[in-house]
Amino acid sequence: MERLDLFMARANAAYYATHDPFADFTTAPEITQVFGELLGAWAAVQWQAMGQPDPVVLVEAGPGRGTLMADALRAAALMPGFRAALQVHLIETSPRLRIIQAAAVPGAVWHDTLDSVPAGPILLLANEFLDALPIRQFVQRGDAWTERHVQDGTLVELPLGEGSSRVGTAGPESLHLTLSHEQKKEPGDGLVFEVNEAALAFVGAVAQRICVHGGAALFVDYGPARSAPGDSLQALRHGKPASPLDAPGEADLTAHVDFEALAVTARAAGAAVYGPRAQGLFLAGLGLFQRTGRLAERQPAAKAAALIQAAQRLAEPDRMGRLFQALVIQHRSLPPPPGYA
Repeated sequence: MERLDLFMARANAAYYATHDPFADFTTAPEITQVFGELLGAWAAVQWQAMGQPDPVVLVEAGPGRGTLMADALRAAALMPGFRAALQVHLIETSPRLRIIQAAAVPGAVWHDTLDSVPAGPILLLANEFLDALPIRQFVQRGDAWTERHVQDGTLVELPLGEGSSRVGTAGPESLHLTLSHEQKKEPGDGLVFEVNEAALAFVGAVAQRICVHGGAALFVDYGPARSAPGDSLQALRHGKPASPLDAPGEADLTAHVDFEALAVTARAAGAAVYGPRAQGLFLAGLGLFQRTGRLAERQPAAKAAALIQAAQRLAEPDRMGRLFQALVIQHRSLPPPPGYA
């Protein structure tokens, strides 16, 4: 028996080490080059607002195939002095993916964690990174709490302080980062509350770095803008929904990102926070459709139509535009970031 977050961490580590995740799902950078270009331009504007530090550390967490960073660097080259000032670092634990990324982003430096990224002014990009970090699930049972564990492919609930105490701290105190006062008081039996301690720790560490050294971070992921109860754990195997508990290491496990909890954590560290803002509105504010239109003008009709359809897929509310959110964490001395002004 093991706690759900430990099971999820083990399963995803095995999956990303041995599988091509893009055979199971497609991320925004793979849908259109404009996504990465816009994020590169976003970083360039932020660098200007920071006073054009040289060098500046450009980090991507969870860089996938390296597509986003390659597109971002192409856009970065349009800002005088920006590309030359950049030191590119990638946070990636999968040796298999590192090989693919090396071909797309020559000269990058890899890290297993944020801890080994050099100190200094930082610009960090993370697209669909936090959703794959392991979650804990607490269940409200009257006035008591249980925590979900996995045993023989089945979810079981243990009262807090029993199974949880053997593998780490656990308790309702974790929920204060996720739940508003009103939600804590919400009555109900069987309500599930998710806490992503790994995501909270990562965002907290990024915010602390930004407060000390300056910079900004952009997180784009899927989940609600406000904390809410619910079981969001899901799995994709061979491109289709699957049981998260079956065949660990053979499916990509994800859960909704709690943006409100992340914002609370970043503010507590002393950083300024903008958003979350729906991805469609954020990208439109960065010029998604204008950039797409310019690209489409130079393409054959079929490719031009595909570019426009890709932009619509990212921005339309009934597709990715509302489900995905963009959250910016930056130094308090900086003006409102692009996409939020």
